Amino acid sequence: MKKILAIVLFLSIVFNFTFVGPVLAGDAVSGGKIFGTSCAACHMGGKNVVMPNKTLSKADLEKYGMNSLEAITTQVKNGKSAMPSFLGKLSEQQIEDVATYVLESSEKGWK
Repeated sequence: MKKILAIVLFLSIVFNFTFVGPVLAGDAVSGGKIFGTSCAACHMGGKNVVMPNKTLSKADLEKYGMNSLEAITTQVKNGKSAMPSFLGKLSEQQIEDVATYVLESSEKGWK
């Protein structure tokens, strides 16, 4: 009986880690609202007004190594080149929400 329980437990763990997609940490709905007020001036619709070749499209995020919550969060916190830092302007949770929104939107093609 213990062996059967161990096998069932093992299989449920394997199933959960194999077939369940990653859970994004932030709230994309909240992130979309914050994006609209804090980011859309330069990134409306996933574009980039300042550097048009570096959009928020899935392909460009992958190309520039920005296709993860960690990378986007770091970029929003610290800024880079023409992009200002939002650390101190947005809370940690707001930054995480924006990163989640950007990642989800890039997956959907910014529709």
